[in-house]
Amino acid sequence: MKKIVLTMFLSALMVLGANAQAKGDWYVGTGDVANTAWTEWAVSPNVGYGLTDNLMIGLNVSQADSTVDMEFDVHARYFMKGYFVYASTNGLNADGMKLGMGKMFTICKNVYVDPKVVYDTTEKTTNLGLGFGLKF
Repeated sequence: MKKIVLTMFLSALMVLGANAQAKGDWYVGTGDVANTAWTEWAVSPNVGYGLTDNLMIGLNVSQADSTVDMEFDVHARYFMKGYFVYASTNGLNADGMKLGMGKMFTICKNVYVDPKVVYDTTEKTTNLGLGFGLKF
């Protein structure tokens, strides 16, 4: 059932129309630096690609510490009127999705910051997220 919901959600994002980001742009960033205590920050790099002017897909790599395996999260963002909606899964597993919304601000020519509010379906919590990156 969760896979069907994820497929429907991502399909709906592709159908909606608005111009925000450019097709063919690459995004390289920190992922989410605000999802942990300030004493336990770790950089979780991500890379994304603009499939259309409104849809970006990407991959986030994270590792809490050296005792656990690296995790690969697949995410998608759909941009509309300057804002984006966000969906993330742990690998290709739809159990434990994260859903959210936010806004990408361009600080200077190719540098961006993207604050977002994210709901974690596994932990049933809502968190504030903050990412930084480069767009080229």
